[in-house]
Amino acid sequence: MFIVWRESVEALLVVGILNAWMNQSPQGRAGKRYLWGGVLLGLLAALLLAFGLFAAASALGGAEDLFRTFMVLVAAALIVHMVRWMRLHGRTLKQELEAGLEAQASASRWWGVLVLCAIAVAREGSETVVFLFGMLDGASASTLASMGLASCAGFALALATFWILQLGGKYLSWRLFFRVTEIMLLLLAGGLLVNGIEQLISLDVLPALVDPVWDSSRWLDDSSLAGSIVASLTGYRSHPALTSLLALGLFWGGVWRLIYRDERRVRVNAR
Repeated sequence: MFIVWRESVEALLVVGILNAWMNQSPQGRAGKRYLWGGVLLGLLAALLLAFGLFAAASALGGAEDLFRTFMVLVAAALIVHMVRWMRLHGRTLKQELEAGLEAQASASRWWGVLVLCAIAVAREGSETVVFLFGMLDGASASTLASMGLASCAGFALALATFWILQLGGKYLSWRLFFRVTEIMLLLLAGGLLVNGIEQLISLDVLPALVDPVWDSSRWLDDSSLAGSIVASLTGYRSHPALTSLLALGLFWGGVWRLIYRDERRVRVNAR
């Protein structure tokens, strides 16, 4: 639900910026059908990716577990990339989109508007597909049904959140929304990374080194309801292997270095 919520808000932000510009510009109103055509095309691309991932997993047969593990690690990397991209481009996203849209509209290149919108929606939709596929542990009917229900709830929550954000920061600002959700996303990426490392250990691809390093189940057992939620969102384990701890430590060290370097770049560009 959280993944669909965050990704849908980003997609709504892009579509909302493009739609608002077209409503305010006389020359832009003629291209509204291309805007919504781009939305549909982007959603179709995300659906095709979903079918492709399931087909690839089924075709691999005995290597399906390794493929799913690889997708877990890809999902973790994509989350970091998404957070970093928004930190670098979030402040100028509106200006960049409007400038590109104005250039296409002034030349009456409405197919360019369709492609621009389709790419924006397909990007968010494809990231969502990869995240959800990476989090899937098996493809039983009950699992898919529960994830489908959570996805619908996440999209409904995204619509409500976008409406609140459109009120101009009276109740919730874009800056606060992105800062809080990016922390949650990075915690989730760490949890996906630990999950992927554990799967590689179980497949004998990586050694556990020391397993377990400690036992904290008396305080918080990751098999309990509360513990499983914390484990999914942060990578916490009550019986962690040393390899998983090293991977998580390297992950947070790398994230801190990227964010620190990007903050310096943003400050320099602001000057």
